[in-house]
Amino acid sequence: MRVLFVLPALTEATGPFFRPIKYALFPPLGMAQLAAFLDAGDEAMIIDEHVMPGVLTSYDDGRGVLGKRWRGTLAERPDMVVIQAYITNAHRAYAIARHYKEMGVRVCLGGLHVTSLPDEADGLCDHLFIGVGDATWPAFLEDLRKGEAKPRYDSKDFVRTLESLPPTRRDLIDRRLYLVPNSIVVSRGCPHRCTFCYNSGFYKGGRRFYTQAVDDALAEIECLPGKHLYFLDDHLLGDPHFARALFDGMKGMGRVFQGAATIDSILRGDLVERAVDAGLRSIFIGFESVNEASLVQSKKTQNLKSDADAAIRRLDSLGVMVNGSFVFGLDGDGPDVFDRTVAWAVERGITTATFHVATPYPGTAYWDEIEGQGRILHRDWRLYDTRHAVFEPRHMTPAQLEAGYWRAYEHFYRWTNIARAAANHERVLSRCKHFGYSAAWRKLGPVWDLAIRAKRLNITRPVIETGLGVLGRRRKAEPSPRPKSVSLPVLEG
Repeated sequence: MRVLFVLPALTEATGPFFRPIKYALFPPLGMAQLAAFLDAGDEAMIIDEHVMPGVLTSYDDGRGVLGKRWRGTLAERPDMVVIQAYITNAHRAYAIARHYKEMGVRVCLGGLHVTSLPDEADGLCDHLFIGVGDATWPAFLEDLRKGEAKPRYDSKDFVRTLESLPPTRRDLIDRRLYLVPNSIVVSRGCPHRCTFCYNSGFYKGGRRFYTQAVDDALAEIECLPGKHLYFLDDHLLGDPHFARALFDGMKGMGRVFQGAATIDSILRGDLVERAVDAGLRSIFIGFESVNEASLVQSKKTQNLKSDADAAIRRLDSLGVMVNGSFVFGLDGDGPDVFDRTVAWAVERGITTATFHVATPYPGTAYWDEIEGQGRILHRDWRLYDTRHAVFEPRHMTPAQLEAGYWRAYEHFYRWTNIARAAANHERVLSRCKHFGYSAAWRKLGPVWDLAIRAKRLNITRPVIETGLGVLGRRRKAEPSPRPKSVSLPVLEG
């Protein structure tokens, strides 16, 4: 078979505020993993429209034209096309599906959006995949080879496991196109069930959180060139036993890595110290809100029961940078939440921050709640990008919510606030690294764009590796004691 895997560009990637570097960070590992299940004689190609523009020009009417330099490749006439649909790229995904279906190509659709709304995609493809592809895709291929392929495959009907996975087809990924080609995923799902999380619906009806065998994860890490890694797992510390064994196995590899965790996991035992010894230098944390009522609404219990200040201090003492994530517009939020959140993050030395407009996604408990109250404004999925208000907030207008979101980004990344946040670190080295990292991420957009267009993101990696490497030299100090506070600190005024 000649199999084409397509990641359609998200709608925001065509908008005036598009930052190319955001979508040139990580390759589509999920598709590279699916390609690994193909037979040795099969041909495969991956198209990521965010970094490969002009390959397909398929529009709403289903008609499409292949970019000139791609004619004669597998993309022109595959036997099967596999398309991954998120909510804001669904419009584009469906157009590509119609294009290939009209050509008589076998079309497969999967991803978060079709899992949430499978009936919407029905009729646009030959085969629909609901839930985790690791479970459904091998079963489909086995049926296809027997001539018995079904129109729908749902991961809840199969055992979800990461055992005996074939090696990811990284040979299908052009490393020059991505800032972090050494991204890796060693688990699936998350042990927590926040109501607004899009992934929560993806794992319904089966195991919600499971990991690779430690030896398999270490073997994959050893095969990756260079020093820098980025763990794309929702919660790298979610299984303490697995994480402890993973970090112990990574000691001595000379790696520096980034990943995601929760406040409570950072304060638990010595796991974060083990991570730092293995090379952890930057961590993503979903703080989500400075309002306790908003945390309660979203069932963010891992934050309610933990002390964010203690977690931040502990990470700072270990030289680990923090990328904080915040959501605006939950029911506990009023018009003052934007300035309060920025002040909170700056005062605590958060290195980088990502802000989001609360967005009820179909398939989540948050959607059920907001839709049940009649507060959904429309179903134009292209605007469900966490930049637009798609529902009626409780204590502000949709216009106030959107304006506050943009203001938060503007204020947090002002030069004065970058400097103030950097000054809140204990060590001079951490202050310098904070300033350089934050400024480079948000202020050097034209430089990143030039590197992307020239396909030379690889030349920036040694700088990143060097910067992260010197940042996390562990200070010999006793771990911070587990705090007694039971809630995320809330700013007054």
